[in-house]
Amino acid sequence: MADVETQERHVEKPPSPVAVDDRRGFGGTVLVIVLSLLATFAVPVLTYILLNGTFEAMTGRVPDWVVAIVAILIGVVGVFAMYTVVDYAIKTWLPLRIGRAVQPYAWAGPAIVVLAIYLVYPAVNTVQLSFYDATGDSFVGWENYSYVFTDPAMLRSLRNTLFWIFVVPAAAVAIGLGFAVLADKLKRSESIAKSMIFLPMAISFIGAGIVWRFVYGFRIEGGGEQIGILNAIWTGLGNPPVDWLALQPWNNLLLMIVMIWLQTGFAMVILSSAIKGVPEDMLEAARLDGATEIQIFWRVVVPTIMSSIVVVFTTMIIGVLKVFDIVWVMTGGQDGTEVIAERMIRNMFTFRHFGRGAAVAVFMFLAVVPVMIINVRRFREEEATR
Repeated sequence: MADVETQERHVEKPPSPVAVDDRRGFGGTVLVIVLSLLATFAVPVLTYILLNGTFEAMTGRVPDWVVAIVAILIGVVGVFAMYTVVDYAIKTWLPLRIGRAVQPYAWAGPAIVVLAIYLVYPAVNTVQLSFYDATGDSFVGWENYSYVFTDPAMLRSLRNTLFWIFVVPAAAVAIGLGFAVLADKLKRSESIAKSMIFLPMAISFIGAGIVWRFVYGFRIEGGGEQIGILNAIWTGLGNPPVDWLALQPWNNLLLMIVMIWLQTGFAMVILSSAIKGVPEDMLEAARLDGATEIQIFWRVVVPTIMSSIVVVFTTMIIGVLKVFDIVWVMTGGQDGTEVIAERMIRNMFTFRHFGRGAAVAVFMFLAVVPVMIINVRRFREEEATR
């Protein structure tokens, strides 16, 4: 028996598949790199060739809607077919060890290329353009960034944006949390109530701006019946009509109400889900200890869902920093309602000063980065506690 066991210990076992895969050598590594690059750029390059060839061949010869349909088919069906062909070729024609190394690049590589073209390159180009003059030809150094912190309209936009940051997220989260608590108490009509509150989220910012322009609509006294709801009520009480959107500084607050109306449903849905995740044992223990419902809410529920509150709050801050549509549609940035995003668009496309517009865009990006970092950290902390 001892001899048999000794012989079994000396029998060489075949190498594992992983070990075989790892022994590529220099030639195998170079081959994997080349094939990975081909797999990464194959789908984007072929898609560009097909779309460009389609536009050149069909534009002016067929109706535009036919060109649009063909482009959609290429962009959806064609890209899916190309992914399928590339994946089939990797599995069929390449050895297993090389195919496993190339396959991730074939699937994720094209998305990275597209992101680099449409996100990374424009970002780098914007930073570069921010150091040039209005036409983008002459280098002016930090002059455009000096404009951001010295121009009166820019200073008003910075002040107004800070006002938006403090008011909108706080109000939307507070109202959304209140609605979430109240809706959680409902039994049969909870889904209906939540749907009604969430409904404004289905409206675009531009659509919401148009709707609320009718609310704040104004006609001079004697110029006809007041079609604005607010002025109709105000004049019905015997007061003269008011141009609400020109009433400084309250017009900024009236614009903020529009975004609060839009974002409250989002806050309610997220916070309602968080409230339902609060352990019932914890709530029952607090009730047995004699705590009132208000005490339970502030000392048990709110601390438990604080991570969700912070995430919703910081997400809204990012949205507020980029707010543009509401201001542009309702006031055009006039009467002291400027915000940072409106100044960026105004400089870039109205004043045609590309350097200043790019500088404002870079400033906006730098302002959003810390908030994004906080958000990511909160997400990681939340995931670590699960």
